[in-house]
Amino acid sequence: MTIILLTISNIFMTFAWYGHLKFKDTPLWKVIILSWLIAFVEYCFQVPANRLGHTQFSAAQLKVMQEVITLVIFSVFSVLYLKESLKWNYIVGFLLILLAVFFVFKKW
Repeated sequence: MTIILLTISNIFMTFAWYGHLKFKDTPLWKVIILSWLIAFVEYCFQVPANRLGHTQFSAAQLKVMQEVITLVIFSVFSVLYLKESLKWNYIVGFLLILLAVFFVFKKW
């Protein structure tokens, strides 16, 4: 359930933070208000995800999990919505962040 809630949360977060980039002619104050409204919905999923997730994961594990989900969603969003290419160095950087998952979730 935690991963599902984090995924939904990150979809809203990505639109709140980056969706307005296609509408550069829209006044900034309107973009800020709309982004805040979208972010409110994002928090309605993020907070329960962390609350429920903290019963089985540490805070550090939740954070790393969220970052990986964010990168996956952002990559898809960037290519499909913003029509930006995913360059090789972006992919390498994302893979290095995935390496954090190994270190955070490994039982030492």
